[in-house]
Amino acid sequence: MTTNTPRPEVLRYTAFSSAPDGGNPAGVVLDATGLDDGDMLAIAADLGYSESAFLTAPPEGLGGAEGRRYGIRYFSPKAEVPFCGHATVATAVALAERIGPGELVFATRAGTVPVEVSEKDGGLRVTLTSVEPHIEEIAEVDLVEALAALDWPAADLDPAFPPLIAFAGARHLVLAAATRGRLADLAYDFARLEALMHRLDLTTVQLVWRESATVFHVRDPFPVGGVVEDPATGAAAAAFGAYVRDLGLVPPDAVLTLHQGADLGRPGELTVTLRADDTRVRVGGAGARIG
Repeated sequence: MTTNTPRPEVLRYTAFSSAPDGGNPAGVVLDATGLDDGDMLAIAADLGYSESAFLTAPPEGLGGAEGRRYGIRYFSPKAEVPFCGHATVATAVALAERIGPGELVFATRAGTVPVEVSEKDGGLRVTLTSVEPHIEEIAEVDLVEALAALDWPAADLDPAFPPLIAFAGARHLVLAAATRGRLADLAYDFARLEALMHRLDLTTVQLVWRESATVFHVRDPFPVGGVVEDPATGAAAAAFGAYVRDLGLVPPDAVLTLHQGADLGRPGELTVTLRADDTRVRVGGAGARIG
């Protein structure tokens, strides 16, 4: 921003919780016109949330109704990220409070993300549809380094969930704990894990524990974003949905519940919907304004 440009209004919303003190908080700038990359990064760093979202004019050719389609960019306190699920949910709630529920379309660096906002139980619920997902192998040497940085013995992993990298707009290493206690005990080497994640172009590490056939508990270290842990991670939830479906760990048509944030005192709930007729993954949850 130049000295003559007024600071834009920065809204604060939480995603994947109907309570302001739950879920994952995000900054939302509904009009980022006139902001350059440095401005957006500075705002995100000043807020200190894992990510903040900035709306821009829609690119030419983007589908969706007039006034309900936007360009969107996401910044952590340290860098821009290609896609962020919780900041998308937060932004959709902020928009719906102003222009009403319904369909939205966001052009992200990762691709086009359709969003549906509906009213439920007196609040707003958002469901985003991911870009085309995929999974890929991780080299053994990189897995060994990841476990060393986390201080997780390989014996503490659940053998039913092979370590893989999953993508649904951003890249996440999926590691499954054999017990809830292993997941709860998270004290990792920040610099060491950050270095590995930069080398592998990872956004978070998706740590999971399976409670039942369709219920999971998850945590997401996020050192590359400048925060120890992301409280509720929509992009990782979408990637994880693709992971379990492609490995046949859930049926082709499935609705999964992911609990995240309780270990941080910010409980949230993410709903992951898989459809046999669509390889994309849907991630849904509530949202609320903070303050």
